[in-house]
Amino acid sequence: MAYYTCLLLDVDNTLLDFDAAERQALTDTLTHYGLPCDAAACDTYHQVNRKLWTGLAKGEIGRSKLFAVRFARFLQAMGLPDNGKSREINDYYEEQLALHPDILPGALTALDELAEVATLAIVSNGAYKVQQARIHDSGIEPYMDGVYISEKVGAAKPSAKLFDHALKDLGVTDRSRVLVVGDDLNADIKGGRNAGLDTCWVNFAGAENDTGIQPKHTITSYEELYRIVMEPEELENLGVRNRRHRGD
Repeated sequence: MAYYTCLLLDVDNTLLDFDAAERQALTDTLTHYGLPCDAAACDTYHQVNRKLWTGLAKGEIGRSKLFAVRFARFLQAMGLPDNGKSREINDYYEEQLALHPDILPGALTALDELAEVATLAIVSNGAYKVQQARIHDSGIEPYMDGVYISEKVGAAKPSAKLFDHALKDLGVTDRSRVLVVGDDLNADIKGGRNAGLDTCWVNFAGAENDTGIQPKHTITSYEELYRIVMEPEELENLGVRNRRHRGD
């Protein structure tokens, strides 16, 4: 049996290519509203957005307010008038984002292998309608035993409540065999640690960790995740189907 029999997986930049989806959705949105969409404008948006999501993770701002003020702050930073359109712009952007279920190379193969030895579930902070559409359209949904999105559950990472809810719903009681897998140190890794779970930082880009938040494991490829999750016998059976794990 695998070392970890339950994986709680983040979505964006863990399974789906959020950077590509965001880039296209933002370009389409800014173009639609006749706003600047050059590199400087995109950079400004990313700075505003990143600060807001960090604030959400720290409990400094709520999700509804984040969506309400995101483009207002972007327009302010750009020195552009709001004209009462900032919330409309945000909603249009979310609609565009939902249209881009870009999957990271190798993600489906990884899920195919991991689903043979472990219970898989998604734990995401993203907007419910956006994530629901992208999860469905990307083809990752059939591999999941559960999908837990913070907006629907009423708790966001790094709060332990979202992880606790997922484990209770999945019927998982042995936390020593649960692994949280995600790319965001503050949301995924800190959140997993808050819930008393082992964590795995997805660092495909080889970024430097200067946060002080230490994951138990770090991977730069899905193949490295196999070696963390699977025992030697399971590794030898990679590619063999119908070896679905049997829970304790």
